[in-house]
Amino acid sequence: MVIFNCILALLTGCGVFIIGMNMMSHALESVCGGTMKKILSKISNNRILGVGIGASVTALIQSSSATTVMVIGLVNAGVVTLFQATAIIMGANIGTTVTGILASFSSFNISGYISILVFIGVFMMFIKKNKIKNIGSILAGFGLIFVGLELMSSSFNNETVLSFFMNVFEKINISVLLIFFGILFTAILQSSSAMTGIVIVMAGGGAISLEAALFIILGTNIGTCVTALISSIGANPNAKRASLIHLLFNVIGTLIFTIILLIFKNPIINFIDSLSISIQFKIALFHVVFNVVTTLLLLPFIKYLVNFATIVIKEPHDERVNSLKYIDKHLLITPSVAAMQVKNEILNMLYLSKINFIDAYDCVVNGNTENIEKIEKREEDIDYINNEIAKYLISLSSNSDPALEKKIGSYFHVINDIERIGDHAINMLKVASEMKNDDIIFSTSANDDLNLIYNNVMEMFDVSKNVFEESDTSKLKYLGELEAKTDNMKKEMSAKHFVRLMKDSCKLELTAYYTTLISNIERVGDHLVNIGYSIINPTGTQNE
Repeated sequence: MVIFNCILALLTGCGVFIIGMNMMSHALESVCGGTMKKILSKISNNRILGVGIGASVTALIQSSSATTVMVIGLVNAGVVTLFQATAIIMGANIGTTVTGILASFSSFNISGYISILVFIGVFMMFIKKNKIKNIGSILAGFGLIFVGLELMSSSFNNETVLSFFMNVFEKINISVLLIFFGILFTAILQSSSAMTGIVIVMAGGGAISLEAALFIILGTNIGTCVTALISSIGANPNAKRASLIHLLFNVIGTLIFTIILLIFKNPIINFIDSLSISIQFKIALFHVVFNVVTTLLLLPFIKYLVNFATIVIKEPHDERVNSLKYIDKHLLITPSVAAMQVKNEILNMLYLSKINFIDAYDCVVNGNTENIEKIEKREEDIDYINNEIAKYLISLSSNSDPALEKKIGSYFHVINDIERIGDHAINMLKVASEMKNDDIIFSTSANDDLNLIYNNVMEMFDVSKNVFEESDTSKLKYLGELEAKTDNMKKEMSAKHFVRLMKDSCKLELTAYYTTLISNIERVGDHLVNIGYSIINPTGTQNE
């Protein structure tokens, strides 16, 4: 019964530890979202910089699994190359050692003092201001980590329990079994940080020896790859390659360190034992050394790791081209990054609608029918992207703060406006098709007027994109002026058309086509102004 209660306390403590880690991780991500965006914008082919980015982001969100899954998402979206992803993943392995260092502070018996942060943090979470709420979550999460560590530590205060665990680990005191133990339980917990915390607590309580703890820690580094491997299911080949490289990195590192430990076990253990620090710090330090040394050893061979992964995971011959370029479900674990990618996807959607508008207009005015199939295919892509972004925003909204919810609301309106622009381009294409069937064209005078309103709307495309992309409110007034100009042009063009009819310089059967065309062009301008005003109004409308 005593042993059962001990295991129950151990599991409870582990659960509290994981809850604290997740709470702190999510709050840190919310607070540091802007910083993460800046860090990710620095991504380049500089492998040292990539390692630094991986370590920094992981230190910010306190989860190497989250960073790795996010990187897989960026690879899947085509934002990050496999080379860049490999360097970032290496850095993530270094960044995750921060958790082990935090857990090692339990050796100072300060858990009781730090646990008061749970109360302070929860109290702060009742305050309406988001920043204070997030800081409260960070403090509460940090406190819960130590509450969890204290609960786990209390499991080994009983001599009977301690003897039981010591006997168990004496029976499996074989390096391969200990490594497998670390792999298995890390895979089950889906958190190397939690497993590292458990090992540190068990070693501090005397349940396992230093030697056993080191081999288990090696196993946790492989076990943590399970999360990335699972997340790559259903992803594109490059994302699968990234998860394979993550596994290779940790397997190679574990093999190297296992061989070194087996050959030089006594000198290494004696050296670590001689350090005048607690056993908890010794294990945390070993975890740091493992990841830093493995990174230094494999950093020059990133290209070869990428080549190997490319050979193992080949491109499928019947791979369907995906219309989505930036969003990926794996990025949902980091809402600020996911929102950034949604914006990029919306800009891509806006670009497609602009090209369709250009080609459809060319089809009407110049009778150029070469791009009809391309226009129709793009319209399918626009509709597909619209639906996928909408579904993605719904998923994103379930894990967002009020500020992000407001942005998500505006994005719903923006994609609706862009989708409508695509529809207007198709309406213009229908006009072109019907005019061709009737073998009629607009007069030179009508075409001149059409070019004026078309050029005005084309300028609105550029201004609206710039306003939305840069959140530049200084250009909203000009965007509104262009929209008013478009409205006036429509009225003037209708009046001039009827003048031409009276002078018999235009055919009556062109009236329906002409008014439909200028109406669609004017409506495109309305949607563009809505897109621009979405940065200050969630409904995306100018007049509200």
